[in-house]
Formats: sequence, C-alpha cells, structure tokens
Amino acid sequence: MLSYQHGYHAGNLADVHKHAALCTVLEKLAQKDKPLTYIETHAGRGLYDLTSEMAHKTNEAAFGIESVLKARKIPANHPYLNLLNRLRSEIGKQYYPGSPFIAEALLRPTDTLHLMELHPQEYQALFRLMRYPNTHLHNRDGFEGALAICPPTPRRGIVFTDPSYEVKTEYEKTAKFVLKLHRKWAEGVIGVWYPILRENYHFDLIKPLQDADLPKFYNAEILFKHPKTAMLGSGILFVNTPFGTQDDLDAIKHWL
Repeated sequence: MLSYQHGYHAGNLADVHKHAALCTVLEKLAQKDKPLTYIETHAGRGLYDLTSEMAHKTNEAAFGIESVLKARKIPANHPYLNLLNRLRSEIGKQYYPGSPFIAEALLRPTDTLHLMELHPQEYQALFRLMRYPNTHLHNRDGFEGALAICPPTPRRGIVFTDPSYEVKTEYEKTAKFVLKLHRKWAEGVIGVWYPILRENYHFDLIKPLQDADLPKFYNAEILFKHPKTAMLGSGILFVNTPFGTQDDLDAIKHWL
C-alpha cells in the first residue's frame, strides 16, 4: 500500500523478531563459498532515524529495540547484535537498519541484491542509501518483480517479503505469491514476516502454506507480553529453511 511508511514503526518488537530471524538465515547462507541472490519485495527506505517526527509520534522503538538492548538478552555473538553495534558506532545511535541495510551488510561482493519498493518517497530514500555494486533497485510492485526475476542468477538465494498487511486480503495474496514463487524456483529460500492481530487474519496466510506441504517449512509466532498497539504479536516463516538455523530461530522468542 502506498499509504504505508515504516518510519512510524521502525525498531518495534516485530522488527526485532523479523530482523533477528533474517540475520540468522543470511549468516548461514553466506557461510557457503557460493554466490547467492537476495530479493526483497517491500524494501522500504533501508535506514530509519528513531529521533524523527515519525518515530516520536508512535514511540514504538522505545518498547522494541531500545527495551531489548537494555535487557541484554541478545547473545553477544549474534549477527543481529553485531550489526546494530556497528551501525550505532559508525553512523549514530539514533538509527535503526531496515532489511535492505541488513542484507547489504551481511552479504558479500560476490552476492547480488534486488530490492523492490513501490512507494516513491521510500524508493528515493533507498536509492540515496544503497551503495553496494551488485545492488539493483526496482521501483515496481514487489510480488510482480520477484516473480519476473526468479529463478535468479545466481540461482542460489532467498526472497524475503513483509507487506504492510494494511488490507486484510494481503494475507491471502501473500500466500498465493509464495506458492507461485516456489513453483518457479523450487530450491529458493522464501522468508515471510506477518503481524498477529486480534482478528487472526494471518490464518489466511498460514493455512494454505501448511496445506501445501512445502519443503523444510518453518513457522514461529511470538505473542508480545504487553502489546502497545493493535499488533498482538509477530510471525515468521521460511520455506527451504537452511539446515542448522531452527534452534537459533526458536531462541529469538526468549529475547522478547
């Protein structure tokens, strides 16, 4: 949705869950000495100022990443914490990374990134930020763009998607996208983040994927102890989940 801007929500608990999981999977994928492709369908602007007017309006980061860092529950060697520490040291403590920034930081010069963003202002901010030679920016619909690219070159890789879900039909639309993408690129890793609301709209996303018997399917949901918004929790799922990541993905719930 073109009305959605993640700056209002950057650094909230859902971001911590989503980005910690993404860091876990990307670190594992990058351990193999083979190039890979990273594709993101809803990239956003890539970097968020937590002192901005947007962020102050909701103050979600205070109960999200700031609270988690103060509690010191993230393992010292976790790639998510390492990236946050490096970002805060080099750029400033007020900044929080979006998933494009995370992917560019964790991947290698031999890897290729394709980042889709339809919102014109978010796309321009992303364009000014990204400097990786093999990063390709696309001002287009993310689902359509990812399907057009896949199977990509290099063929080994991951598609990550986290729509705004501002319209309840986006859950079903995302499930259809995942199934269509898997048919086109059977070996590709697919990652999906989704919110958990009181209305349980996410069932329209999860059930079709569970019924499809997808390979190496991983799904984890976290219900927030003291939700500050209409979002009661956060869910993450992967298809073709990299071997050896499940325990680390499961452990994230103990931070939140």
